[in-house]
Amino acid sequence: MIRRLAFAAMSTALSFSAYAAHAQDDAPAQTLFTNVHVFDGVNEARIENASVLVEGNLIKSVSTEAIDAPNATMIDGGGRTLTPGFIENHAHLMLMGPSLSAMEANTTWEDFGIHGTRMAEMYLMQGFTTVRDAGGANGGLRRAIDSGQIAGPRFYPSGAFLGTRGGHADFATFTSPPGGSTNFGRLNLSQEITGVDDVYVYGRNNFRMGATQLKFMISGGVVSAFDPWQLLAGAPEEIAAAVQVASEYESYVMAHAYRKEAIMNALNAGVMSIEHGFSFDCDIAEVMVEKGAYITTNLTAFDPGLLDVPAVKNQPSSLAKAKSASATFANYIPNMKKCPVPRGFQTDCVGSVEACNIQVAYEKHLNNEFFGPFQSMITLTSIGGEIAQLSGNFMNPYPDAKLGVIEEGAYADILLIDGNPLEDFTVVGTGDKWFGADPRPESPETIRLIMKDGVVYKNTLN
Repeated sequence: MIRRLAFAAMSTALSFSAYAAHAQDDAPAQTLFTNVHVFDGVNEARIENASVLVEGNLIKSVSTEAIDAPNATMIDGGGRTLTPGFIENHAHLMLMGPSLSAMEANTTWEDFGIHGTRMAEMYLMQGFTTVRDAGGANGGLRRAIDSGQIAGPRFYPSGAFLGTRGGHADFATFTSPPGGSTNFGRLNLSQEITGVDDVYVYGRNNFRMGATQLKFMISGGVVSAFDPWQLLAGAPEEIAAAVQVASEYESYVMAHAYRKEAIMNALNAGVMSIEHGFSFDCDIAEVMVEKGAYITTNLTAFDPGLLDVPAVKNQPSSLAKAKSASATFANYIPNMKKCPVPRGFQTDCVGSVEACNIQVAYEKHLNNEFFGPFQSMITLTSIGGEIAQLSGNFMNPYPDAKLGVIEEGAYADILLIDGNPLEDFTVVGTGDKWFGADPRPESPETIRLIMKDGVVYKNTLN
């Protein structure tokens, strides 16, 4: 009898041990960063001599005390700076150039797909764990990234550009008739809008194709063929229709807008994200604050080398537009310093992967040159996270946690960087030259570790 009881007790103990081991196997993996100084994406002062515990794909704890996690993978930061992954708010991952006309006439879906795949990997290796695509990409690239088929950042696509005939989204050939079939239209990279009904059709189709927000072109541009940059494109009811469609999906509209009147039209219609916004002034700032809106601006537009861009320099109409625009937009930076509003990081590169790698690094450099390291860091991190959340509960593909911050419960999108970017901004992977610059490395040497969603994609610490 005693032997039978002892055997039963031993069997129970073994069963409990097996259950405990199985439960431990099912527990989310943990990674513990020690000996790091944390820039949390919000505050200028780093959290010194801290530890950060990641569990699964979330940050479980940030502490200046020792964290007990005996089963965690240990990573000694060696006194480096731990930051949120960077966020790009205005990219075009599918558009390889060299010109809009070349993409319209000679580019297949395979070309676009291969380029998008390479761009996604480039952005991730440059420290960007989230990218918002500002037109030209549908949901397929995100599906491939999120399923692990290709490496890339979290991805917020806009689907097809929406714009008027002769406007900044009109990429058709010169002789193409109104409403004619185009390469961009067939692939849902860009759609011509003629009236409110088209906004309803193509806006809803964009969400059907995987968009997380809509992109409406309500100004002209510089490198596009038919539109003066001063163009006020899109009737008020068309812009309002885009906002209505986005609100049906609990999302929002981002608007390409240069001219002050265009920016004001967009804000008054309910647009939440102004793209470029070069005519920004304190009047606009007041309305943006009232509406809770954001702006993203490619600072390369204020670089003297802009007039040497081949797509500008070699096209007389674009060169004339660029000269006019540069003179008009000269007050953007002083106005942004005088009346600051939440500003997201924007590169807006259309071109080869190698050229965009250079432009991303140069855009980082210009942010620091114009606005200093702290403002540049929050532009790269927490402000981008706030913009991502604008896509709402329905269309946000990553709705369970915050992006762009290091705090308990946030997504584990993390960089480990040599030095202190708040003192020496070059460590984030800047480049001080645009055209004529040497090719950039696949990943900046000073970014020693890249983690996205709790998964390490780069680690050169050991």
